[in-house]
Amino acid sequence: MARTWLAIKVELVEGRGRFVWPRPGRVLAADRAHTFGQLATAIDEAFGRWDLAHSHGFLLADGTSIGTPDPDWATPEALDADAEPLDRLRPGDGFAYEFDLADRWVHVCRVEEAAVDPLDVWGAVPTAPVAYFGAGDLPDQYGRRWLDDDGGAPGKDPQARDLPPLHPGWGRRAR
Repeated sequence: MARTWLAIKVELVEGRGRFVWPRPGRVLAADRAHTFGQLATAIDEAFGRWDLAHSHGFLLADGTSIGTPDPDWATPEALDADAEPLDRLRPGDGFAYEFDLADRWVHVCRVEEAAVDPLDVWGAVPTAPVAYFGAGDLPDQYGRRWLDDDGGAPGKDPQARDLPPLHPGWGRRAR
């Protein structure tokens, strides 16, 4: 039955108060028995998020909200993402996914018309949704540009001279 898995195209539209262009995207393979909670985790991992402690939710085209029920969120009646299977999705369906309800990383998601076989596109049958294709530059979830970014200018590019000589071209060059 692996050949009946959904192919879900996900594009990042906006985050931290700005629209993202060009939109980075990923395509995920998901079994209809997987949950929206599992899909949320797969999207977050595919978009390079490491701090996954934030609220998240889906908004389906019919107005159904699926996420973590939260009275502080605009839709406290949200269905529980960990209990809702993806079997309600059909080819051609569009829906939105939002990660971090403060920074509002919003994605447009579309179920592709053709089913996918994870063996063909990923090489195995995974236990949760997985990304198997993607393109585009991913913004950091907190807007940092490098590991020690404190909001200042990055300084002059050291041209790899600051690195240990573990790879050709790294480290101080002999004169």
